[in-house]
Amino acid sequence: MEIEELQSVWSEMSDQLEKQKKLTNELIMEMTQNRYTNKFDKLTFYETLGAVICFVMAIYLLVNITKLDTWYLLSCGIFTIAFLIILPVITLGLLGKIKRINIAKNSFKETIVSFTKTRNQLLLMQRVGIYLSFILVFTCLPVFSKIMKNKDLFLQTSTLIIYLPVMGIFMFFFSRWGYRCYRNITNSAENILKELET
Repeated sequence: MEIEELQSVWSEMSDQLEKQKKLTNELIMEMTQNRYTNKFDKLTFYETLGAVICFVMAIYLLVNITKLDTWYLLSCGIFTIAFLIILPVITLGLLGKIKRINIAKNSFKETIVSFTKTRNQLLLMQRVGIYLSFILVFTCLPVFSKIMKNKDLFLQTSTLIIYLPVMGIFMFFFSRWGYRCYRNITNSAENILKELET
């Protein structure tokens, strides 16, 4: 073989290796994107299911809002409806935003910055939701009691004295469990992204 033929063969092999390397990198990025997105699928499913339930309850309350005949029951009803609509919409929006982060098109730094910003917003929303849930515990029972049984629980304090501590304890443990799930999933997704750095 002459030198020119060797150079030609060498150049051809080099091009093939470069194409193979590019293809391998694209496959790695695609697999990483799928692993990253899949981390949030279960969370999105449960949040969507919860949102549907919240929307149905909010519609039920809106249809029956005229039964709330005192200012305090009406205030509780408005807060409950707002909570049942606004919180799920914001949470689903943030979950969609964090799932749409494109690992392949962004640089590593851009991906991490975008992920960190959205994760912090999502976790903040979860903490706000936890605190507002404790208020919801206080507002939703009187509203549903008035709508379904035409009873004003604010005038029957014995029921509230039993209900509030029991629901408060339940909400405390349920909220901690839910927030821990969010934190674990976002930490796991962050670890997937950090694998790209190496």
